[in-house]
Amino acid sequence: MSDVISGKPPTSFWIIGGVALVWNLIGLMLYYMQVSATPEMLAAVYSEAEYEFLVSIPIWATTAHAIAVTAGVLGCILLLMRNAWAMPVFIVSLIGILVQDIYSFVIANGIEVWGVGVIILPIVVLVIAIGLVFYSRSAKDQWGRTSITY
Repeated sequence: MSDVISGKPPTSFWIIGGVALVWNLIGLMLYYMQVSATPEMLAAVYSEAEYEFLVSIPIWATTAHAIAVTAGVLGCILLLMRNAWAMPVFIVSLIGILVQDIYSFVIANGIEVWGVGVIILPIVVLVIAIGLVFYSRSAKDQWGRTSITY
């Protein structure tokens, strides 16, 4: 069973979907680099405070990060396939981002460790994630109704 959006989208749809997929694949790559880095690798790159911050991230925050990036990639693939499940998957990604950001900036006070400039990228990520939720909804509404095929 699949929910496929009917209708023909414009070229901008493919460009936005492709750029969003690349953006999310970069996020997935950065996540993998973070979780696969050894303590020695982290200690060689980061200050002591930054190192302590990174190694003390709880599993639930790491899991939220994993869900956010994986759902972001999957949402983009579904969007490009014009599948109606893209929007709910983007919402899951957005929730993962929010959980991760709540840990980093509210619970762990990451700004104190990394400085005020560290907030820029998470804000950009959040804005793009919200944009993808609304864009996928608009794409579904604009280019046809959901059709279920078996």
